[in-house]
Amino acid sequence: MSFIDEKDRNMFDVHVGTIKPVIGTIEEEEVFEEEKDLKRGLHQRHVQMIAIAGTIGTGLFLGSGEALASAGPVGTILGYLLTGILVSGVVISIAELAALVPLTGSYIRHAEYFVDPALSFAAGWNNVYLTVVSIPAEVVASAVLVSFWTTSVSNGVWITIMGLLIIVTSLCFVRIYGELEFGFAMLKIALIVGLIIMGLCIDLGGVAGQPRLGFQYWRNPGPFVQYLDIPGATGRFLGFWTVFSNAAYAYSSIETMASAAAETKNPRRNLPKAAKRIFIRVLLFYVISIFIVTLIVPSNNKLLLRSTGNASQSPFVIVATSAGIKVVPHIVNAIVLTSAWSSGNSTMLTGSRILYGLAREGHAPKIFLRTNRFGIPYLCVLFIGVFIALGYMTLQSSASMVFGWFQELVAAGTLVTWIVICVVYLRFYYGCKRQGIDRSELPWAAPFQPYAAWAALFGFGLILLTGGFAVFMRGHWDIEKFFGSYFNVPFILIIYFGYKITKKTKIVSLDDMPIRFYIDIANQNPETPEPQAKGWRRINILWS
Repeated sequence: MSFIDEKDRNMFDVHVGTIKPVIGTIEEEEVFEEEKDLKRGLHQRHVQMIAIAGTIGTGLFLGSGEALASAGPVGTILGYLLTGILVSGVVISIAELAALVPLTGSYIRHAEYFVDPALSFAAGWNNVYLTVVSIPAEVVASAVLVSFWTTSVSNGVWITIMGLLIIVTSLCFVRIYGELEFGFAMLKIALIVGLIIMGLCIDLGGVAGQPRLGFQYWRNPGPFVQYLDIPGATGRFLGFWTVFSNAAYAYSSIETMASAAAETKNPRRNLPKAAKRIFIRVLLFYVISIFIVTLIVPSNNKLLLRSTGNASQSPFVIVATSAGIKVVPHIVNAIVLTSAWSSGNSTMLTGSRILYGLAREGHAPKIFLRTNRFGIPYLCVLFIGVFIALGYMTLQSSASMVFGWFQELVAAGTLVTWIVICVVYLRFYYGCKRQGIDRSELPWAAPFQPYAAWAALFGFGLILLTGGFAVFMRGHWDIEKFFGSYFNVPFILIIYFGYKITKKTKIVSLDDMPIRFYIDIANQNPETPEPQAKGWRRINILWS
């Protein structure tokens, strides 16, 4: 197979330790560069909690109120639930690929071998571009969150401090990142559990001076909202449809766990284990939390549409304040602040590893392959870190509009990322069928395939194309919304076809995919057996 031969002559950079080359006369075992340069510092508990942390963020704590105001209680729950189901399809798809081919850069590298080098180039640089605009957004969000407590210090100070924190922690051994995400995830889980209990107490009349609410707000103002005052079922459906874009942004970065596959211990065991629990986490943390919100806050509460960027816009804070619970806003703001830091760290990890992966495939300058003594591609981190300076644009009020565009672009780019993952997986799936490879031979075969990948591909494709539908309605044209919703579509197509025409790349045929090659590598390099859980670890449902 010509595709394998060409790659083997250049020494396949598979992260498996040591293997014998398939082509050539060399008999000695070779240590591949990716194994030598990057160090495995992420353990099972890190991967499990990174997967949890990736599903919990400002989209739940702050953004759920906007969804409730646009769609009503039933519309909001359905939107988050259906989006969570689609996202689960993306996660199990990328986990199956990463378990077989645990490369740094994840789906970007997989696209090179299972679809087209041009798609790898386009998706990779699209992700780098998203990284350099999303990290400044998180840094600025941190500054706004701090302003909840004090306005006497310039936001520029907090932008500088948070930017330096993200860069410094990203240059340390990857286990430092794992420990930070572990701690952040524990804080988020504790907050969500606490808010759910608080919400139930308020709803059931357990707070002095507050009546029992029950399902009162489902009846009045009602289960759905008439979006833009459009009458009838059409207005209610459009309100429900707006939740998908909101929920997609809330679930963004959920695929982060696979980006550092080459730095994960026993990735063929630990990545699938984390992926299999994604839907349960979505159900527990998002759907139940949103359900509680719909019980205690009416969808016509004007405070839900107040965009302050800090804890005061959280529906949990709104109801806690009205109930006289004064400490909740400060707790929520503090943990959302850690969420912004966590999100910045995750985005930096993903972006820098994808840039490293691009360099390994020859799609980026080779200088980005340099690593420090901790096994971190430090030049990738520093290159992305330079763009944190974009956050200073928000110090001038005239530039804040531009930053709003950045946030819209990140939301649309997340959908593009998920679509690419589904395309890569489906090509891989049908490559297995063409070559007569039973999926039971894989390190892990995801359930519900290929239906889960097809559903996610169709669903997110439809959401991407209709995400800015409101701008096409009479009297609602908004150039910022249109640009943010649709810029990514022509952007990635131009990069893809530009590279394809320039380099004359070809789509990898189903027969030439190196699937058997990777299966042989996995069989020749078995992972260490999982130790039997003892004591309290036997009932640990978070990361065991």
